[in-house]
Amino acid sequence: MRIAMWSGPRNLSTAMMYSFGARSDFAVVDEPFYAAYLARTGLEHPMREQILRSQSRDPDEVAALLTGPIPEGKPHFYQKHMTQHMIADMPRDWMNQMRHVFLIRHPARVVASFGAKYDNPTLADIGFTQQTEIYEQLVAQGLNPLVIDSADIRRDPMTMLTRLCNALGLPFDPAMLCWPKGGHRSDGVWASHWYGAVHDSTGFAPAEGPLPVLSGDAAELVRQALPHFEALNAKKL
Repeated sequence: MRIAMWSGPRNLSTAMMYSFGARSDFAVVDEPFYAAYLARTGLEHPMREQILRSQSRDPDEVAALLTGPIPEGKPHFYQKHMTQHMIADMPRDWMNQMRHVFLIRHPARVVASFGAKYDNPTLADIGFTQQTEIYEQLVAQGLNPLVIDSADIRRDPMTMLTRLCNALGLPFDPAMLCWPKGGHRSDGVWASHWYGAVHDSTGFAPAEGPLPVLSGDAAELVRQALPHFEALNAKKL
């Protein structure tokens, strides 16, 4: 099985990659289209040059890797994808060979967390509109994508991961609940900038508190993203 997990930034996506990576039957890959996305958009992300050197910039080559032999001879392949990387000229025919899951998080939490690491984010940067667009495309193709909320996972990881595995037709593995401190060998080169908190973890963080109170441009960004979150939230496991 090949699982494409779709989210925007700061969505528990790295912890979920570590969770599946802790299983002995899964290989994982971290944001394989990141370099191709930066090369095509010219965006000045943190560690841009290192990212461009670390991955293929050819999206067709990336797609071939995602659909080719699974690394390490494993039976299953977990692919962590950012929805904002799927700009107009990225190939999508590879998606037909995947099981798709959409990992969602309330935009107030995303904006507060992402804004602490990236100056003046826009709606295009945080992936909500792209998440809607990709979800609707997959539904139109009859691919039956799943949706899971990061808040529910943090509230009760064992229950939610069991539900996810059941929906995918996989046995739940208790190894998914913990991982070694310090990161994963499949981390992207950008991990040193973005993954500090999860590198210090050995499992999912506890349930989150109240939503952050934002103002100004940040609050406007939340207002724009909220309808996209709410639409997928209505479909979650």
